[in-house]
Amino acid sequence: MDFSWSENQCERRRKVVEFASNELGADLQRRDRAGEFSLGDWQRCAAFGIQGISVPEEFGGQGADILSAVLTMEGLGYGCRDNGLCFGLNAQMWTVQLPIVIFGDEKQKRKYLPALAGGNLIGAHAVTEENAGSDIYSLTMSAVRRDGGYVLNGRKKYVTLGPIANVALVFAKTGPEMGRWGITAFLVDADTPGYSHGPAEAKMGLRTVPFSDVTLTDCWVPDQQRLGVEGAGVSISSSSLEWERCCILAGQLGAMEYQLETAVTFARKRRQFGQSIGKFQSVSNRIADMKSRLEASRLLVYKAAWLKKSGKQAMMEAALAKLILSESFTESSLDAIRIHGGQGYLTESEVERDLRDAIGGVIYGGTSDIQRNIISKMLGL
Repeated sequence: MDFSWSENQCERRRKVVEFASNELGADLQRRDRAGEFSLGDWQRCAAFGIQGISVPEEFGGQGADILSAVLTMEGLGYGCRDNGLCFGLNAQMWTVQLPIVIFGDEKQKRKYLPALAGGNLIGAHAVTEENAGSDIYSLTMSAVRRDGGYVLNGRKKYVTLGPIANVALVFAKTGPEMGRWGITAFLVDADTPGYSHGPAEAKMGLRTVPFSDVTLTDCWVPDQQRLGVEGAGVSISSSSLEWERCCILAGQLGAMEYQLETAVTFARKRRQFGQSIGKFQSVSNRIADMKSRLEASRLLVYKAAWLKKSGKQAMMEAALAKLILSESFTESSLDAIRIHGGQGYLTESEVERDLRDAIGGVIYGGTSDIQRNIISKMLGL
């Protein structure tokens, strides 16, 4: 494995950091309190080329390889304090756009990819239900065959970007008796009759990216909106989850790096008992742990991305990356608050927000427990 970066890749990361630092995250404290999404920041990212990183050039993107994409999103996470925005961007890129790139036909690619990459459409991934989260086979949304299409009925929960999405990648059962082979994926436009969404849910963290229910009621979807062949839903979902686990938390690598640098600066400047608090072993050890977590997480993410770039299976490596990075960001966010003391507990410091945002990482994209199950299963248990 070679994780050295070319001059062009490093320059790209530097430009992303500069762009994110200067142009994203305005009025973030207020928007975090209000749970307000910034469409302006989303469109600025599209104009800069963020959403188009992994989209082929012929469909309006840059066609970058996955390692370059990971480095770009790492830079975005370093420069942009809005973790919700970074999460929403990654959610669309890896669980909506990439499935269309891999499984979509020519018409679907031309219809959706340029608009998604250009910021003119927002896409949501709708798979989770009330009783079907980690257990996708338990989903109950139905897709009944009709002449020229399907009629979909059911409700999805916790849909990232649900309240503002223009199109949703929806998974439904076309053959309930067929188990995993009876689930099919559909691209459903939000203006389709029978499509509706609930209000944005209030939540602990990631408040600047909206989540909601999405409900389909006698919603007719033509054959040309089916993604892949009938019954390929689980294969599409598994593929997108593997890519998602490789990449969706890449922004958190950058956030952890910024978090570490902020903690080091504070520990040098803050003085107690006649010396900087960084001289106390309990503080310096926490900072050493933060650095260790960052580097271990970075190597796992890079390895999973390298395997995908090489065309190799990365199911276990992606699960390892997702598990370690999400747990590490949570632990390091708590350490950052402890290092900053009372100041870190105040919203105004912007230190405590990382912890609230980090908690979601141990749940979405497959919980930490599910990642451990995948890892142990891949080891033959």
